[in-house]
Amino acid sequence: MRSHVEEHKGSGDVFITEGFTNWKKSERFQVHVGGPNSFHNQAWRNCQSLMKQKQHIEVAMCKQSDQTKKEYRIHLTAIVDCIRFLLRQGLAFRGNDESMSSSNKGNFLELLDFLVDHNEVIHKVIKNARGNLKLIAPTIQKDIVRSAASETTKAILDDLGDNLFSILIDESRDISVKEQMVVVLRYVNKKGQVIERFLGLVHVSNTNALSLKIALESLFSKYGLSLSRLRGQGYDGASNMQGEFNGLKSLILKENCSAFYIHCFAHQLQLALVTVAKKHVGVALFFNLVANISNVVGASCKRRDILRESQIAKVKEALQKGEISSGRGLNQETTIKKAGDTRWSSHYDTLLSLLSLFPSTIDVLEIVEEDGMSLAQKGETCALLNSMQTFEFVFTLHLMKNILGITHELSQALQRSDQDIVNAMKLVSVSKQRLQAMRDDGWSSLLNNVSSFCENHNIVVLNMNDTFQTQGRSRRRVEKVSNLHHFQVELFFQVIDQQLQELNNRFTEANTELLLCVACLNPRDSFSAFDKEKLIRFAQFYSSEFSPIELLALDNQLENYFIDVCFDSAFSKLEGIGDLSMKLVETRKHVVYPLVYLLLELALILPVATASVERVFSAMNIIKNRMRNRMGDEWLNDCLVTYIEREVFDSIENEQIIQCFQTMKTRREQL
Repeated sequence: MRSHVEEHKGSGDVFITEGFTNWKKSERFQVHVGGPNSFHNQAWRNCQSLMKQKQHIEVAMCKQSDQTKKEYRIHLTAIVDCIRFLLRQGLAFRGNDESMSSSNKGNFLELLDFLVDHNEVIHKVIKNARGNLKLIAPTIQKDIVRSAASETTKAILDDLGDNLFSILIDESRDISVKEQMVVVLRYVNKKGQVIERFLGLVHVSNTNALSLKIALESLFSKYGLSLSRLRGQGYDGASNMQGEFNGLKSLILKENCSAFYIHCFAHQLQLALVTVAKKHVGVALFFNLVANISNVVGASCKRRDILRESQIAKVKEALQKGEISSGRGLNQETTIKKAGDTRWSSHYDTLLSLLSLFPSTIDVLEIVEEDGMSLAQKGETCALLNSMQTFEFVFTLHLMKNILGITHELSQALQRSDQDIVNAMKLVSVSKQRLQAMRDDGWSSLLNNVSSFCENHNIVVLNMNDTFQTQGRSRRRVEKVSNLHHFQVELFFQVIDQQLQELNNRFTEANTELLLCVACLNPRDSFSAFDKEKLIRFAQFYSSEFSPIELLALDNQLENYFIDVCFDSAFSKLEGIGDLSMKLVETRKHVVYPLVYLLLELALILPVATASVERVFSAMNIIKNRMRNRMGDEWLNDCLVTYIEREVFDSIENEQIIQCFQTMKTRREQL
């Protein structure tokens, strides 16, 4: 019995069966060690083997032949190619049924099958691959996408280098009603070009200023950026987050006084005007009516068809009478455009379409009133018809169309990411002058246009000398005024004054001096705007870049620079400071005049519009749509990086993505 137990437990050596009690006799340890094949020595050799890397179990599993590695690389490259195509198009990966016999496997597997069918090498490799090789698994797909996004962001950060930069930030809700904050970098690259790149998207559960700053710092920390290199901030002033972003701006300025805030010009000159105009009760009511009309007329395909048919009939009648001319691109089909609260020029486009389709819109509303499905619908439509066919509605329509038309071209121009501040400031001045001219001399022409429009559409034209009839309020509590006083003073003058006051308030802040100094860098007309004193003043805004000694050196350097570029024919036909920056780099003069080039770089990174952020939100609606509303934040961010920055993504080689994927975690297959 004992011999069986000893054999089962490894008997025969001391400590195994009998234990050790005689500690006075140390030589007994030698008995425990035993001979070369003793249990002790066998265990010791096994331990040494386990500790050697070459004999580690992971290494043993990863030993592969060169042929196996080659086939694995071909297989992985095919997967990367499929994923690259889907990312560039913003397409979904998964299908409803990804089994081999399914006819709806999803974009990824369908594309991979197509590639296999048209490439014999890939077909052979995938056919002979091990059954447990999971390169087509969703987790592997996400790892590869994360590698692609990581390499794309790394390329952007490498292009940024140690340069100074500005940030553009805005927030919006995605399809799953989650608050997402978008961060875009604006900087000048090594070629002197102004670049705006999407850095990342952060989910913020709490949207107060402190939480936004913490989220921004977390994103900066992730990519090795610092607030100390920040030299500009840009936010969407028409956002419902304006108060929070103002708080964020202040928090950043406390840490970095050189991170100057420039309000988004495009929103200042378009959406801000609409917001201010809505503070007037009459204008607010007008925009509500326009929104309701747009909703009713465009509620169904049937109503839109009626609108088109009515417009076609009226165009044919006008052509027969010779009231309009025919030609290529003229008299095309259109419809009433809906206004968006965060889209440039959308309100202006809505008013233009309503003016153009006014009689046809009346026809549609009359049909809806007669054939409405319910009394409530008929009553609503009747109220809209009555409101539309009033002198006050037509007057407000023409007034707001003219006001928004003044800044329409400027808003369109400011959507370009390379828009320079010099031109923006000039266009702002033009807008102010036109609004003032409209206030001073535009009343008579506006009234004539409104009266003519009303006569053409059988709308009663009010006598300006009659008493104005107030709607919706007790006449005993309202001071009796004439129609002239109401429409000219209470509406025309008041709305225009609000617009002018809004523009003057926004552009007389402390940063206005900064922007005016930037104008001195304009190279047009042989650098006629050059002003050395203002440029030195501009440098004084950035004490961290220009020390007192460097300011003294800048004085002489500006003199030499001005004489040099004025007599150099290469600088004679430049249009803006963006062109000037690239020409300085091209001619290597940015090395000769480093302080001047630094001034130019600081001017260029000041953000004047948040168009890039708006484009990110448009892309987010494509990537995370109703059918993909369960996308996680990290997965959404990775897809957005590769989709938005396709230009950078295209420059990333497959090998870079593969190496990043391999080093992300321990893989069964090694390269």
